[in-house]
Amino acid sequence: MKYQRAIVGSLEKALKKTPGLLHVVAGPKQVGKTTAVRQLCGRLAYPSHWAAADAPLPPGPEWLESHWRLAEADAARSKKPVLLALDEIQKVKGWSETVKRLWDETRAKEIPLRVVLLGSSALLVQSGLTESLTGRFFLHRCMHWGWHECREAFGWNLDQWLYFGGYPGAAVFADDEAAWRQYIADAMIETVLSRDVFQLAPVTKPILMRHLFGLAARYPAQILSYNKMLGQLQDVGNTTTLAHYLRLLEAAFLVSGLELYSAGQIRKRGSSPKLVFWNNALINAMSGLTWHTTMTDGAWYGRVVENAVGAQLLNSLQGAEWSVTYWRDGNKEVDFVVRRGARVWGVEVKSGQTGKLSGMAAFRRRYPEARAWVIGSGGIALETFFARDPVTFFE
Repeated sequence: MKYQRAIVGSLEKALKKTPGLLHVVAGPKQVGKTTAVRQLCGRLAYPSHWAAADAPLPPGPEWLESHWRLAEADAARSKKPVLLALDEIQKVKGWSETVKRLWDETRAKEIPLRVVLLGSSALLVQSGLTESLTGRFFLHRCMHWGWHECREAFGWNLDQWLYFGGYPGAAVFADDEAAWRQYIADAMIETVLSRDVFQLAPVTKPILMRHLFGLAARYPAQILSYNKMLGQLQDVGNTTTLAHYLRLLEAAFLVSGLELYSAGQIRKRGSSPKLVFWNNALINAMSGLTWHTTMTDGAWYGRVVENAVGAQLLNSLQGAEWSVTYWRDGNKEVDFVVRRGARVWGVEVKSGQTGKLSGMAAFRRRYPEARAWVIGSGGIALETFFARDPVTFFE
């Protein structure tokens, strides 16, 4: 792919500015992490060594150490930088402890080795970083493609992105909806569920996990209680199990269950979750609805747009300083609530005709310090919102 995402330049700049840190690239599968780092290798003035742990059987620490020693020897011999890129690092047993030991040894010997680690599991990567590598790394997030990227890379209009989502590898199937749906279902959803989600933590009811994912795809951007989920699922389970499985799906960047906003705390545990998919392709591939039906069914199109706004917020507003939730009190509701430190914004999405904003008015009466954004009819145009980095709306 000739198109280069912004993360390529960011990585190049970071390697020059902070060579004394490990650089970690984390994000969903199939969004171009590997491609971005390979493009980075082509832009660097020094050689690189590449290895991937994406094998059926997880490799052990000796695999990691072997590749590390090869790259280290090249850098020691030439006394010039060498980039070591290790892909799917979270699949290596005991990877964080091994990386810590090797990195500290390399630094002590003053060998100019540059290291980039890539991972597609938020839970496993983050736990490894915080347990063993505190103070030794810089995290780069490589998330799902936004509309502005798909527009530049593939020439898509907004509705194409809203339907086909932000997986660059699926773009070639955009002129064949049946093939596109099959690709997303087989190469994306099933692969991530079977090879990533089930490796995050023990999943005693994999069929229930799959049914939960399918159920969520029928209710995008909607609030659904755990008891209602149980009533529609065939498998025996409980609300605690469903909440756990939903968190695993979130850790794999598939679907999140946003929680109810309450001042004084970022999330209100136990609330009915609002289901938001991180990529609209996951919804439309599972729904089975054609492009024409999706674009002409006003109610469903509204859900697709609202989910896309939520996904844009989740993909862009990353880190401990941000939280994305929703608010509801009786029949009054605000689609999303963004919090950054002590500052709060209510976000309402209007994809059709301009309607009443009684939910926003009630929210601001409850939280008078909150600010408000209306996205769509009567507010910021959808094209304007999706073409910009959401961070710019919350500064």
